[in-house]
Amino acid sequence: MSSWAIVAIIAIVVWGVVQMSKARAGIITDEDGNESFAPPREDQAALEAAQKERDELRERVQVLERIITDANTPDARKTQLLAEEIESLRLPDSGRATKTKEDMSE
Repeated sequence: MSSWAIVAIIAIVVWGVVQMSKARAGIITDEDGNESFAPPREDQAALEAAQKERDELRERVQVLERIITDANTPDARKTQLLAEEIESLRLPDSGRATKTKEDMSE
């Protein structure tokens, strides 16, 4: 076997090892020869789970923001004042109603 044949075989083996290590690292090559990183399939599931959790947390934050801002609108304040006024009127009435029933029984 000639020395050039040995060099060619070693070059092919080295090229194969480099390509396999790139594939394990998640580096892919497109049609134009540009290399880019693509996470391995095992990490893809974890990435999708993290994205789903992030989306759920964003929805929860939006709900909390809406609760906070809705409680500070003028309409919400008026509603709260009206509810407090109704409750304040309700408390003395319940006391009067029991007194009237007691008075009636005596």
